[in-house]
This record gives sequence, C-alpha cells and structure tokens, in this order.
Amino acid sequence: MSSNKNALIRYKTLDRCLKNKYRKYTLEDLIDECSEALFEYEGKESYVSKRTIQLDLQNMRSEKFGYEAPIEVYERKYYRYSDPDYSIHNISVNESDLKAMNNAIQILKQFKDFSMFKEMNGVIQKLEDSVHSTTQKSIIHLDKNEQLKGLEHIDVLYEAILNKKVLKILYKSFTAREPNAFVIHPQLLKEYNNRWFLICLYKGKMYNLALDRMEEISVEEKLSYIDKHIDGDEYFKNIVGVTVSETMAPRNVIFFVDTSNAPYVKTKPLHASQEIMSETPGGTLFKICVQINYELERLLLGFGESLTVHQPKKLRLRMEEKFKSAQQNYERLTQTEE
Repeated sequence: MSSNKNALIRYKTLDRCLKNKYRKYTLEDLIDECSEALFEYEGKESYVSKRTIQLDLQNMRSEKFGYEAPIEVYERKYYRYSDPDYSIHNISVNESDLKAMNNAIQILKQFKDFSMFKEMNGVIQKLEDSVHSTTQKSIIHLDKNEQLKGLEHIDVLYEAILNKKVLKILYKSFTAREPNAFVIHPQLLKEYNNRWFLICLYKGKMYNLALDRMEEISVEEKLSYIDKHIDGDEYFKNIVGVTVSETMAPRNVIFFVDTSNAPYVKTKPLHASQEIMSETPGGTLFKICVQINYELERLLLGFGESLTVHQPKKLRLRMEEKFKSAQQNYERLTQTEE
C-alpha cells in the first residue's frame, strides 16, 4: 500500500477517535487504533510508530492540508477535538466556492453519457448533493457528438493502453473493399475535429487509426507489449491534426489572411508556433512551423478565398489546384442547371 494511502487511513482513523464523545484516547490508544485500521486494510501486522502519530496530529492541526483541526490535550494525556462538531470531512466553503463548484459540475454533466464517463455518474450526483447544486441549465456548452461511430471502442482501447495489452483490430479504411486485421501496440487516444483516433505501433512504425473504421477488437494475450512512452504534447507539437511523420521535418508555412478574417487567426492561432510576419491595410502575413499533412491542408482550405498560401511553393501549387477543381465543379453544376 502506498505511503499516501497509509496516511489517509491514519487521518481518517484519528478523526473518528478525536470526535468520539464517549471514550478517552491517549496517544498509545491512537497508535493502537491506527495500527488496527491499517491491519484491516492490508491484512497484515502494521505497527505505527509514536513519532508518526505525533506528526499526523501536528499536520492535522496545521494549515498544511487545510484541516486546521482543533485538537486539544486534556487531563494532560487524552486527545479530542475542542469543537465536538468538528471533522476533517466537514469542508468549509463560502458562497463563492459553492458557485464555482456548481459551475464545474454543470460542465462535468455534459460528459455523463459519454461511454468512458458512465462510471462518473454516481460521483457527479454526490458532488451535486454535497454542494447543494441547483438544477440550472448549463451555461457552458461543449462541442461533442455522442452518436459518433466508434465511441463504443474507447473503453476497450483505454484499458488496453492502461494495462499494456497488444490488440488485434479488424479495420476497414474508406478506400478498402474488405477489412484488414492489424496486430498493434496501442499507445495513445487522440480527439481531433470531433473524431477519435488511436495512435499505435504497427510493424515498428507509428500509425493513427480512426475509431469509426474499427469493426472488431480483441486482445492478443500471448504477445509482449511494446511501450513507446509517448508524451502527447511532445508527439503532436509539430503538427496540426493527428498525422505525424517520423521522417518529415517541420516546414515554415507562410500564408496571408485578408483584413476581415485576420482577427480570427490572431485570436485563435492555427498552431502554437504561429507568428505575425507583417501587416498591411489589406491583411496580415502569418507563419507557422509544422509538418505538412492532410489535416493542415483541410484547415487552410477551410478559409476559402480569405487565405492565400505563399510558401512552401509545393503546398501553394497544391492549394491552387484544389481551388481550380472546386471552381470547375461549380461551373459544371451551373451548366447542368441551364
């Protein structure tokens, strides 16, 4: 058992003893009570030292954990709370604290139907009861799609990553006629643009698999798991989206945004590396340093005619070609209507 959990058990036991109005507890009694409590949890003899209990009482009296417990010694050997109604479980909060907690609860409630948060339903209800939460409508609305295909896989994938299990996934990409089986080492779950992806190791290389393309998942118990120890912030730092290349270096992407749309890009940068290179009455020239991937192209295309890519030239030409194709599509549509 961890030392932190041991301490929590001792504090809980001391609290129970100190608020007991019908028994007198000496320091030796408190040591025995804490030792017995740890024995019940651990199933083995666990003697607590006198020094440990003295430090626990000192910590409970102090502001260290926010208890400031009114512990007193009376008749020069017995311990109790001077306030008979005190308990470390009585949280002292003001009206402002209650409002802040209630707002947090309203946000949490938006996730309660999401599969991996179902077990939180009871916890959220307890929080509402504890802070006398009102039934006010949520003022903050988070973008989510609970009907998105593939969400049913999140629990299985999460547990596999947590417990370091190799998986066999039957996966059908948008371009495949039939599903293919992949034996992968799951590393990380990533949400992007309201869609979920599994970052995994497959045949020595990193891949991302969309959860909505997964048809079956099973655990390969006999295979040893390979942990790449991925830090999400570090792994995705040079990209927009989820597609990371292990060989591509990040490039400077320079683009111009017209005056009416530049404020949106300034206040919501396309990437953490975004910088302003220059500003004119007509608009703003920005620079980001990222790998060039599919998600970046889709993001830039989403600005339509208000954004123009300057560099790199290969990306600019690809964007130009896509806009030409789009124009041809509209022209054909117009011709059919005539």
